[in-house]
Amino acid sequence: MNNATEKERLLPELTKGFLKENPVLRLVLGTCPTLAVSTTITGALGMGAAVTLVLLCSNAIVSALRRAIPDKVRIPAYITIIATLVTAVQMLVKAFVPAVDATLGIYLPLITVNCIILGRADGYANRHSVSASVLDALGMGAGFTAAIFSIATIREVIGAGRFAGLTLFPSAFAPLIFLLPPGGFFVYGILIAVANKLARRKRKPTGQDSHCAACGVCAGCQKGVEAI
Repeated sequence: MNNATEKERLLPELTKGFLKENPVLRLVLGTCPTLAVSTTITGALGMGAAVTLVLLCSNAIVSALRRAIPDKVRIPAYITIIATLVTAVQMLVKAFVPAVDATLGIYLPLITVNCIILGRADGYANRHSVSASVLDALGMGAGFTAAIFSIATIREVIGAGRFAGLTLFPSAFAPLIFLLPPGGFFVYGILIAVANKLARRKRKPTGQDSHCAACGVCAGCQKGVEAI
């Protein structure tokens, strides 16, 4: 029974990053690397994997050390932890997948100051258990990867006539603007609107919402607001 309760409690920590609190489309974090590397699917998946790995490790470490790190130096400590992890990831990428390293360029080491990673470390991992922080990192990482993959797919297919390097139609018929910053912002804005729409549809009305009109209190509240 306790295990079932624990799973029910932790499951939202894993799933919230997909839509409800998607770091890119709902919280609007990590916009710079998202738009910069989402011109190709390869770059998007590489960035998604790197961010997820750093996020997973940093959340776990910060959560494990949350009681040992003094509050006054927590931000420098978090940045040091994240920078160390990013350096290790960058070395691995350079050694094993140099093509991805060339695609990501300067945006790979800049993961150190990615708002998603530092935000989850300071806003979540330093207040929750390691297990919850790991699930939070996995959910947020998956949400980030899904968002940047979606943006990259639209931009590469429409703007270059390719999908993951496979030619779908001649590039002469592809509107190049989708590979440029204006096209990136356009696709980004459309997906934000879609994500917000889906999130509103999934939001269930509470008991207060369903009985609001019949409770009789709202009318009084509304009159008070109007009087003010």
